[in-house]
Amino acid sequence: MFIYVLALLIGVVAGLRAMTAPAAVAWAAYLGWINLDGSWLSFLSHWLALLILTLLAVAELVTDQLPSTPSRKVPVQFATRIFMGAVCGAAIGFAGGVWVAGLIAGAIGAVIGTLGGYEARRSLVAATGGKDLPIALIEDGIAIALALWIVAYVT
Repeated sequence: MFIYVLALLIGVVAGLRAMTAPAAVAWAAYLGWINLDGSWLSFLSHWLALLILTLLAVAELVTDQLPSTPSRKVPVQFATRIFMGAVCGAAIGFAGGVWVAGLIAGAIGAVIGTLGGYEARRSLVAATGGKDLPIALIEDGIAIALALWIVAYVT
């Protein structure tokens, strides 16, 4: 049952930072923490996928700080987060033999993370006098820490 919670939570991470979740899953697959052999997700364990996803995650952490970055709620951003949450949830679910349920849980988690993260960040920025950067950095830290905890726990 706990595998469903982990799949939901990796989706929440994707809702907070779309590329952090797949980068964490790729690292876990590459290191053998999550066995995706024989699945449609096995590409995540390849060093090239690891490199690309890690670079995209770092780029996202940087670009999120820019004022020109669009809201996570615009359709393309929102859809990307749901897709990444679903894929990552499927990978977590595959480790527990329930990839379809993991896919669904990951997508739901991504919606929760996207909308909840937006509201939390908006409220905290307002409470701190409009200073976005500290709140954004805290959100980055939460997304990274949660992703690492999830992939380490799946093992």
